[in-house]
Amino acid sequence: MDKMLYVSMTGAHQNTLAQRAHANNLANVSTTGFRRDFEQARSMQVFGDSFPSRVYAMSERPGTDFTPGSLQETGRDLDVAIGGKGWLAVQAPDGSEAYVRTASLNVDALGVLRTGDGLPVMGNAGPIAVPPEQKIEIGNDGTISIRALGEAPNVLAEVDRLKLVNPDLKQMEKGTDGLIRYTGQDPVAADATVEITSGFLESSNVNAVAEMTAILSLSRQFELQVKMMRTAEDDAAAVARVLQMS
Repeated sequence: MDKMLYVSMTGAHQNTLAQRAHANNLANVSTTGFRRDFEQARSMQVFGDSFPSRVYAMSERPGTDFTPGSLQETGRDLDVAIGGKGWLAVQAPDGSEAYVRTASLNVDALGVLRTGDGLPVMGNAGPIAVPPEQKIEIGNDGTISIRALGEAPNVLAEVDRLKLVNPDLKQMEKGTDGLIRYTGQDPVAADATVEITSGFLESSNVNAVAEMTAILSLSRQFELQVKMMRTAEDDAAAVARVLQMS
């Protein structure tokens, strides 16, 4: 009975973790640029001093769904999204380079170009700094041009260029902070073929109906695991009564 009880107990526990993963996806259905997490369960043997005669259930996140979301028009010049394949490089809070698919850009009081989350945007030589300006324009190739204070409308100066990359998705990994990072050894070089679309933001790639269906399915599985634990308890009690009679 202990085998049955152990399997059902670990199954119920891991079931709640799986529901948490799908609930997080569902909570970010309206978060621009969000990439949903996959979830799967498998059986694992319990190794110890004796033979591995017990198994337990384990939920894990095998990867991230990098399917692009749809582009939503905002009409704001500093809202940018990647058109097609590729990523926009930003500086993560720990100083490392991370990547996003879309960003609502703004210039802070010190002139640093940042995403809506406050992350500095990377350019040709590090975070991009923008001089005092009247207007900012971002070209399809990521080129940042400004009209300086006091200049005529037709006078534009090129300041920097967004670092746009297109690494192998097999070497891209989503961190606990929600940012995408490159797991390879060499730094990711800029890719001139990646294009930016201004005035748009990319939506989340979460399918709300699919996530709700998965949560309901996991809830039914949890109830089944609890029922199995009760059955194991009843069977153990029945065996104990038989032994007492004998």
